[in-house]
Amino acid sequence: MIEVTNVTKDFGGIRAVDDISFKLEKGEALGLLGPNAAGKTTLMRIMTGYIQPTSGRVSIDGTDIASDPSSVKRRIGYLPEHPPLYPDMTVRGYLQFCAEIKGVPGRKRRERVNEAIEKTSLGDVAGRLIENISKGYRQRVGLAQALVHNPEVLILDEPTVGLDPHQIIEIRNLIRELAAEHTVLLSSHILPEVAATCDRVIILNEGAVVAIDTQEQLKLRVSGGERLAVELAGAAAAEAAEAYSGLPGVAAVKPVNTGDPGAVRLVIECSKNSDPRADIFKKTVERGWTMLELSRDSLSLEDVFLKLTREESGAND
Repeated sequence: MIEVTNVTKDFGGIRAVDDISFKLEKGEALGLLGPNAAGKTTLMRIMTGYIQPTSGRVSIDGTDIASDPSSVKRRIGYLPEHPPLYPDMTVRGYLQFCAEIKGVPGRKRRERVNEAIEKTSLGDVAGRLIENISKGYRQRVGLAQALVHNPEVLILDEPTVGLDPHQIIEIRNLIRELAAEHTVLLSSHILPEVAATCDRVIILNEGAVVAIDTQEQLKLRVSGGERLAVELAGAAAAEAAEAYSGLPGVAAVKPVNTGDPGAVRLVIECSKNSDPRADIFKKTVERGWTMLELSRDSLSLEDVFLKLTREESGAND
């Protein structure tokens, strides 16, 4: 649906975005991750037509945003990190204003505003001045203005920045609901938010794409294979690590401190396309140990993010 092709953006002698290409398919939720100054916000501003790339193009269903910006912008809802709210307007008045400047026909404006208010649960504050509502509600108003023209695509830049934990949960749940109805590009520093919402992930570092794939494929790429968690009673950590290390399909064994003197826990990294669980169980029985747990120990998205961005930064040093 959205295609980003060889997009580069320079600011003077600084390259903020470096030859980025990817596709965002219809109905997909795509997470955009990267450390500070990785180019995430610049890329989103290019995709929404707020700034032009130095080179490359962005298109929606084949329509270039540079050649027909008005048409493309009508299909995109954008929530910047700091929504441009007018504190002296009421919530409803502000959304009516946004509907007008976004080209919603007069006969449809009331309906669109009501729908946006309902979707973002703003009914209780619709008549209040924006300056008199909480930061959590202001973020909801920002989301409502992105929705008010009923766009096909939502581009959300740090939608939960500055919110307290309760507000973060509320906005996260709202984004999940919106992702069921819209194509979504979500940038966030809160990795569990992306992990819970997005189908695929793009990781940027120093303006370039480090990786783009599903979360599961990224985890396999980083680990090389699956990881298993084993917890034992009646064994010494070093003895168990040595016993399991020689098994087929076991790439590495790492003891982990459990804080329980009666139990030993190990993380076993498996070779690619291998499953040594049966051999691990057999070895445990042979040694007379008691197996308390044998389970898959998946990497978190945070593990993947840190490993890939550190590797990339190290390669560029």
